[in-house]
Amino acid sequence: MGTASNGKAVPKYLQVANDLVQQIRAGVLSAGQMVPSESELMDRYGVSVGTVRKAMVEVRASGLVETRHGKGSIVKDRPPVRHRSSDRFRRSLRQEGKAAYLAESTQSGAEAKVSVLYIGPMAAEGEIADRLGLDEGTQVLARRRLYFRNGTPVETASSYLPWDVVKEIPELFAENPGGGGIYARLEDHGHVFAEFVETLQARQATAAEVSELALSPGAPVVRLLRNAVTTKGRVVEVCDTLMAADQFVFEYRIPAQD
Repeated sequence: MGTASNGKAVPKYLQVANDLVQQIRAGVLSAGQMVPSESELMDRYGVSVGTVRKAMVEVRASGLVETRHGKGSIVKDRPPVRHRSSDRFRRSLRQEGKAAYLAESTQSGAEAKVSVLYIGPMAAEGEIADRLGLDEGTQVLARRRLYFRNGTPVETASSYLPWDVVKEIPELFAENPGGGGIYARLEDHGHVFAEFVETLQARQATAAEVSELALSPGAPVVRLLRNAVTTKGRVVEVCDTLMAADQFVFEYRIPAQD
């Protein structure tokens, strides 16, 4: 510890951070265990409190620990869900009664739970209205959910659907729209999907998001916006999802042929 492969000295705070990360990944510091306190780390590594605090910023950025106000940092027990975008929206899964989030959680061996926060009319604004091809202020159906994995909140998702599409599909106004989720109900009513187009952006969580997803302050999140496009070329749903970045690995299958 102390010298990088390029021959330059590694700053002390990075040496401390790297050592802690290695201990976590090796299981020396196991899931649910508290990271040593600032005073313990200062004694162990012979460094100042400023160095320890800079080191912990790096450790938290690794996504391996979470900091609880007044309690310190604890090693996470939250292995990532693996997103397989080519697989999780397969029609066969919907026909088997599996919605996308539940399907991907099952693949990773996790226990999934969904809490519905809001279902009802809302005025489409800004990017949502634009993606749906609607004028700003047009009424849409909003469905907001909070998803849990092994009891821990990991993402929020808000779906926005054109009112003229959903008004004749009563299941979409229910907390549980039935097996296969809202996409299955839309296809049951003739809105057959051709593709799902996703846009991702990483950023720091806001204070409200930190609270809702039980994150450490400044933790990274991924915002994913998805258009659900039918064979007729219409976007019948826009889903605005916010995910705890340490919970997800994104894997995309990209065809090599035209």
